[in-house]
Amino acid sequence: MAAPMKSMGSSFNATSFQKKTRSKLISIPGTRPSVQNGQLIVSTGVTSLDYLIGGGLAVGTVLLIEEDRYNSYSQMVLKYFMAEGVLCGHELFLASAQDHPDDILTELPAPILDDIASHSPMEGRMQLGGPHASQDAMKIAWRYQNLPKVQTALASSSRFGHYYDVSKKMEPEIRQAANCHAFYLPEHSAESSAPHSPLLESYSALLRSIQEVIRKGGFDGAAPPAKSRNVLRIGLPSLGSPLWGDDLCCRDNPAHGHALTTFLYGLRAVLRSSLSVAVLTIPSHLIQNRAVMGNITRLCDNAIALESFKGSDRETNPLYKDYHGLLHVRQMPRLNCLLTELPDHKDLAFKLKRKQFTIERLHLPPDLSETVSRVSRGELAGAAATGTSCGSSGNKHLDF
Repeated sequence: MAAPMKSMGSSFNATSFQKKTRSKLISIPGTRPSVQNGQLIVSTGVTSLDYLIGGGLAVGTVLLIEEDRYNSYSQMVLKYFMAEGVLCGHELFLASAQDHPDDILTELPAPILDDIASHSPMEGRMQLGGPHASQDAMKIAWRYQNLPKVQTALASSSRFGHYYDVSKKMEPEIRQAANCHAFYLPEHSAESSAPHSPLLESYSALLRSIQEVIRKGGFDGAAPPAKSRNVLRIGLPSLGSPLWGDDLCCRDNPAHGHALTTFLYGLRAVLRSSLSVAVLTIPSHLIQNRAVMGNITRLCDNAIALESFKGSDRETNPLYKDYHGLLHVRQMPRLNCLLTELPDHKDLAFKLKRKQFTIERLHLPPDLSETVSRVSRGELAGAAATGTSCGSSGNKHLDF
């Protein structure tokens, strides 16, 4: 029995099973693996937005930005996204139906090359000067001293991405070093889509152009791996507007109600198997059919909405004096997991500083809440006094 056991042991030692090792991740400049799901992510160019969506924008996904009414801040976020691609050496694809893509690229914000995410001088003195410096820096009421400090900034401990100065434009030498593919709709208006296709001619030509760039540029996952891999950043501003020939913004029951959703189906299928990432903006406030807008949101992996204070009562409201608008999270990605990572704070606002666009947590200042409470107590006291006088007069009438 010993001999057979020895032969069986030798056969077990010669087994073909091997220990599973961790696969080597793709190393591309300007990317890193997500700490949540291991997905390869890139920066949007706005560090606070990266923190909000889980560390960055996953490669192969779509970020939807619902435009503000004057379409100023949404276009700024899109320019941040393209500017980050220029500095990281990524290839760009920019489509437009109104302004030429080359003209949009000339308005990219200039990078802050020294990469100073400066804290305020007051914060620096409070951290370096000890308790006496903090006491001299700010005097607050005793009732607020023991309350926890409100952390308004959205930032992670690890640095990812660059910072930009919106008051300056990117130098032509830096911008021209990037490889950019432009799609200008008036130059492709003569092309026609396939017969009996739900896609509009404009969306069909746009999807074919994206597919061609991905195939020829080596971004397709099915292509043989090259020595140096890169990421393609796709920017699609104002989809669904009449400039693209779509009537979503014009009618309650649009004739091309499925054109944009069909395009998004095709776009997601292309991006899922490629080293590409897309950011698109949609004028959602002009789309009257909310069911169609809901389908558009669900077809995107990430979805946020920008609500500007311009032209509204909130622009002069002292509660929002430090902000330029509100940010609403419509949808978060579900990648390699069953549940999504939701933000820990739902009240979000954005503001445009002298140099940077930032997203912060919205909170009620103590002095304003105290003022509101005083007004409320005054109104209640006045109402109580009025009610008492009315009640006493009524009682006198009954007694009489």
